Amino acid sequence: MLKIGVFSKLSRISIRMLRHYDEIGLLEPQTIDSFSGYRYYSEGQLPVAERITALKNMGFSLATIKEIIENFEDSDSLSHLLSVKKAEVLEESADIQRRLLLLESTIAKLRKDGKAMPYSISLKELPKRYVASVRQIIPSYNQEGLLWGILMQETAPLQMQDGDPCYTLAIFHDGEHKESDVDVEVQKSVKGTYPDTQHVTFKTVDATLIASATYQGNYDKVGEVNEAVANWVKDNGYEFNGLSFCIYHVSPHETSNSDEWVTEVCYPVKKK
Repeated sequence: MLKIGVFSKLSRISIRMLRHYDEIGLLEPQTIDSFSGYRYYSEGQLPVAERITALKNMGFSLATIKEIIENFEDSDSLSHLLSVKKAEVLEESADIQRRLLLLESTIAKLRKDGKAMPYSISLKELPKRYVASVRQIIPSYNQEGLLWGILMQETAPLQMQDGDPCYTLAIFHDGEHKESDVDVEVQKSVKGTYPDTQHVTFKTVDATLIASATYQGNYDKVGEVNEAVANWVKDNGYEFNGLSFCIYHVSPHETSNSDEWVTEVCYPVKKK
């Protein structure tokens, strides 16, 4: 039999941790002296201690390790748990690589122009949603309000409920900047289902991975924000995967003060 200090040295597990393993029933002493309270382990427990350390190094929690140790002879269950952990570690590794690329591209940009990041770019998923939609050719981008007017007027009798969250956005279908006769669609996410009206179509829109930047102020800034998002996409190993659009978090509908408008410029993307 081995005293806890000797077992600690042989197993390379601290006495404090061995006591914790005992408390949670992961690795209990072979015997405890009823008079002195000394813990004694057997040499046969060293392989178990080694197994626990190996599983910890793989990233398993102590609760999961306890489950594995108790069912160690079940090779199918062990193989499944190891495969699941491998998938988790691969995902964590990919996430770390994405973060490293973000850091490297930001550092490179700072070194190139010496400016702090004017806009913060986010990569996120816009969730699946049910929307009221109006799409038409309008004279110019700054007359987008015509479409919102149609949407509001034709859906007023329907007493629509706003989505949660409620996304109001405009999609630019031309795929390029045009001086006139622009193809624009406006959407508002809603709850429930509703019949189409003369110009309003109700539909479900799939979830979309987007790179986006949110800014406050007049729409004159859209051009430079577009440039910032496009550069981020190019520098971080993504490519465009759909039409750009803007989400209006605070729009002229809420306030006439353009300094208070909050707009999110979005580009659907996918990994190269």
